[in-house]
Amino acid sequence: MLGTDFRTGSPNWLDLGSPDTRAAAAFYQAVFGWEFVSAGPKTGGYGFFRTDGKTAAALGPLTEEGATSAWTVHFRTDDIGATVQAVRDGGGSVRTEPMDVMGEGTLAQVTDAQGADFALWQPGRTAGLEIASAPNSLIWVELHVPDPVADIAFYQGLFGWRTQDMPVPGMTYRVLSTEDGDLQDATFGGAAPADDSSGGEQSRWVPYFHVLDVDATVEATRSHGGTVLMPAADMSDVGRMAWLADPFGAVFALLRPDPRM
Repeated sequence: MLGTDFRTGSPNWLDLGSPDTRAAAAFYQAVFGWEFVSAGPKTGGYGFFRTDGKTAAALGPLTEEGATSAWTVHFRTDDIGATVQAVRDGGGSVRTEPMDVMGEGTLAQVTDAQGADFALWQPGRTAGLEIASAPNSLIWVELHVPDPVADIAFYQGLFGWRTQDMPVPGMTYRVLSTEDGDLQDATFGGAAPADDSSGGEQSRWVPYFHVLDVDATVEATRSHGGTVLMPAADMSDVGRMAWLADPFGAVFALLRPDPRM
């Protein structure tokens, strides 16, 4: 599962773009108990979700024309210029060119070859999130695209990711690990075919948050204006999980890991 010892290609930051940051902060405080802390008056309303005094995610207003509310997964790179070029070479697109973020790091917003948005973060003073895989923090990221095999090849061109196939009912799930480190310790996420029923699922990265009580968190989501996309269910050898959307449509998921993992 995810940690905070970030390697090249690790998910190292996560933020939410919302049309109403005040309401979004209140929603996630009710659901996860997060505290929202502003990053300061010069950041345009951007700030941090904190749990146990550590940054678990971030929140800011929508900044791209036509953007809708969504969580964005950021991946570590040590050469953002080269990685941006690799995005272009692999058939992806660059939505915002690399820019310095007040010395904290360098950011670029990009889209993969099958339409899933993500971001790149080259650390400066900030390496990334301060907590992961603990309760109420990011534990897993999952890519949903029409052709996972082709899209994984795109990301391997950027980061050199390794994969392991895991058969599950009705499909092959592909577990993702960074290029460096012990294979199991370096695992951070997975890839699955997008659901093509009902007009097709949007290509996207979905963040999973570790919670101790999935059912109670689902109920908190519903009672505070969110939507249940996939009810709580147990998955063998994985744990109990659910898919949700916040009041503005940003999709996220919950996971209580199987203790044997």
